[in-house]
Amino acid sequence: MKIQGKVFVVTGGASGLGAAAATYLVGQGAKVIMADMNKELGEALQRRLGEHAEFQQLDVTSEADAEAFFQHVENKYGQLNGLVNCAGIAPSAKVLGRDGLHDLAMFQKVLNINVAGTFNMIRFGARLIAKYELQAGEEERGAIVNTASVAAFDGQIGQAAYAASKGAVVAMTLPLARELAREAIRVMTIAPGIMETPMLKGLPQHVQDALGQMVPFPPRLAKPEEFAHLVGHIFENGYLNGEVIRLDGAIRMQPK
Repeated sequence: MKIQGKVFVVTGGASGLGAAAATYLVGQGAKVIMADMNKELGEALQRRLGEHAEFQQLDVTSEADAEAFFQHVENKYGQLNGLVNCAGIAPSAKVLGRDGLHDLAMFQKVLNINVAGTFNMIRFGARLIAKYELQAGEEERGAIVNTASVAAFDGQIGQAAYAASKGAVVAMTLPLARELAREAIRVMTIAPGIMETPMLKGLPQHVQDALGQMVPFPPRLAKPEEFAHLVGHIFENGYLNGEVIRLDGAIRMQPK
């Protein structure tokens, strides 16, 4: 699929990996609608990216809000060709912690945002992508790229909720790809390792350096731009489908 001239939605698009993906896609000539809860950051990014970017405040877990959001996309742009799901949270808590048992409500919140929120966007996004009329020479209507984590495979102590949620995103990838194949829609998932996100950038430099040294090669934190480039390649490479790609420098996380 050619990115230029196509329409994409990026959830969690106001910062971090989502903002990097949105920035890359706009740079490649796409029209991008960024969905996020953070209105201030989202509107600031929209101003930086210019006329081909739009920000919409959105709770990905709300059925009514998601349906209204994609109706807006259809009304304004007339089509959708790609969805990048980056919205998510990553709290940490032990099952048997010093302050008591792992909070059940927090576990459910992680699953609701990271799993149900991702699926909620997929179902409405896929419905709109499926309406796209193939042009001469095109063989696909669009693609969906989800964000998991290496925690889905190498979950650390305190990551029971987060690992479970990202494991679910991994598990959804193949059945979704198999089902949506009939609509000429591909589904892929990226499982990032230790990324240079705003949260990690706020840590002391020596802590960042220590985290980077855990990576076999290159021994550093991954850059959000590298995630964005992989998103772009997935959209452009029409034979990538139903797979999870680890973007982690060959790291395998230790228990803690």
